Amino acid sequence: MAAGNTADIKRRIRSVRSTMQITKAMELVASSKLRRAKERVERSRPYFTTLYEAMSDIANENRDFSSPFTRARPVRRSAYVVIAGDRGLAGGFNTGIFRLAQSCIHNAESEATVFAVGKKAAEHYAGNARGLHASYPRGAENMDMDTAGKIADELVSLYSKQKIDEAYLFFSQYISPLVQAPICLKLLPIVSLADAQPDGGKRGKAALTAYDPSPEAVFAQIVPDFLAGILFGAAAESYASEQGARRTAMEAANDNAGEMIDQLQLLFNRARQSAITQEISEIVAGAQALS
Repeated sequence: MAAGNTADIKRRIRSVRSTMQITKAMELVASSKLRRAKERVERSRPYFTTLYEAMSDIANENRDFSSPFTRARPVRRSAYVVIAGDRGLAGGFNTGIFRLAQSCIHNAESEATVFAVGKKAAEHYAGNARGLHASYPRGAENMDMDTAGKIADELVSLYSKQKIDEAYLFFSQYISPLVQAPICLKLLPIVSLADAQPDGGKRGKAALTAYDPSPEAVFAQIVPDFLAGILFGAAAESYASEQGARRTAMEAANDNAGEMIDQLQLLFNRARQSAITQEISEIVAGAQALS
């Protein structure tokens, strides 16, 4: 009985060690990808900053500036761009994004149109065929400016045709390898420019730059690029967050596996000691019987 028990414990120890090798390898891979993802995030920020400054200059330097992209209107249908991960084993990374998006969709009084970015997002919203407008299963890891531009152009087209009245973006912001925060960002209308005070900043002053054919036309031309820059930056943030979450989850799994091996080793030693004690007792009993 004891021999069978020790053999079973040995098998469990080997199984846990094999799992630990896999989680350790995944942790190393996630750490390597995280370094590249952080560099990608840093490279994406200047592009977004430059476009935002240009749009702010147009909105603030022209007295009669007016754009449909900055004006709020009655909301009948909303678009939601949800960026999630491509793989699992990342703790609560995907769950946090879906929970935040679902709370906003559930509380909204308008109809929902969903753009699912990432394999997990595509799978999550696949059952909701009516609300799913488009899916991009290649995800944040393979997001490039062409793909971000296609999503931005589709959003602008739907907004211009009044098929949607507002658009939101859900992604996970990378704060540190241990901290990732689900974020909801309003894409359309562009609230930060719409809320500019008439007497604040440069608004009301003569335009310092001449825009041809008009400030409104230049602004409308920049909007898709601006949204594409936001989407690309959000995808970069989301991918870095996914790798950080996966590295943390695999590190925790390694620690738990180590503790489990220690506990199993202790059980194995106790079982082996019990077997030795039992054998000694049987030998002594046999010797006494012969004498």
